[in-house]
Amino acid sequence: MKRKSQNILVCNDDGVRSEGLLALAEALRELGTVYVVAPDRERSAASHALTLSHPLRIEKLAQRTYAVDGTPTDCVNLAVNGILRNKKIDLLASGINKGANLGDDITYSGTVSAAMEGTLLGIPSIAVSLASRNHFRFDTAAAFALRAARKVLKDGLPKDTLLNINLPNIAPEDVQGVRITRQGKRIYGDAIVQKRDPRGRKYFWIGGDNTSREEIPGSDLEAVEQNCISVTPVHLDLTHYASMRKLRRWKW
Repeated sequence: MKRKSQNILVCNDDGVRSEGLLALAEALRELGTVYVVAPDRERSAASHALTLSHPLRIEKLAQRTYAVDGTPTDCVNLAVNGILRNKKIDLLASGINKGANLGDDITYSGTVSAAMEGTLLGIPSIAVSLASRNHFRFDTAAAFALRAARKVLKDGLPKDTLLNINLPNIAPEDVQGVRITRQGKRIYGDAIVQKRDPRGRKYFWIGGDNTSREEIPGSDLEAVEQNCISVTPVHLDLTHYASMRKLRRWKW
């Protein structure tokens, strides 16, 4: 019996024309019909923002490819509840991000948040990021994304859980293995860069590159630093249950 074709939604936060998104979509076409719904421009660090203050516009760029003037979360929501509302989406893949989403990055990342939105909507979702700022090895990331997507489509994911995948920016033959990791902890250095414009007025950039990490065994940061692929299961329930037990002893 012929296997039913899978419907796969691809999104990102680097914009609909990003080479990483194009590489991911091309790789996943081996598994089924790929739909691309992504921001019309870079929306890095948009986190899980949803646009409520103004209407959103959609532009069809090609067959099954749409640009949205909103956030990654907007894109996933519009795709599932609007553009593709008559189709069952079997998998959401977000990326391939130009830059890692490790440790605390996941709280800021539009790439990871697109996968979070997919998970909230009941779709098995993965986020894929490449730990580099230039000379990207999208071939390494796309090949592993295909492996991961095939596995998720076959076996599914636990309820309310997405996979945050980060890869070192190296050739496939140089990868030292795949590790199932925990979220690490970054140490941020000069996160604010202050300069002056030609008129002498101060201006600020948020997001300096001077970071290090805490030594946490088994973390995503440790894995990528050691040239391994990091796969972190991220759960949407942020409740800290040990604190609940403590708080119940407080006198309210």
